[in-house]
Amino acid sequence: MRQSSGTRSPRPLTLSRPVSWFLLAFGIWSWFVWITFAKNLSKDSSGLAFDDAGDPTGYFWVHLLLAIASFLLGTAIGVIGFRGLRALRGPSGE
Repeated sequence: MRQSSGTRSPRPLTLSRPVSWFLLAFGIWSWFVWITFAKNLSKDSSGLAFDDAGDPTGYFWVHLLLAIASFLLGTAIGVIGFRGLRALRGPSGE
């Protein structure tokens, strides 16, 4: 494939300090909220998460998958925020 002579290599994306802090805070907040939710889900006695025999219900499995997805997304978003803050410090760690 032929490259045109006028193309430039893409610049790396830099995030502002407030955006980086927001993303990092969102990642931490997501973990806090969903860990609390997962603990409450495992202790559920209302009959939604576990049937009379103590077996997990569909409600339990759906919400467990939601929690796992939120852990993964919260981690990814938090890592992006952390890397954004680290990049703002510069190569010398200022």
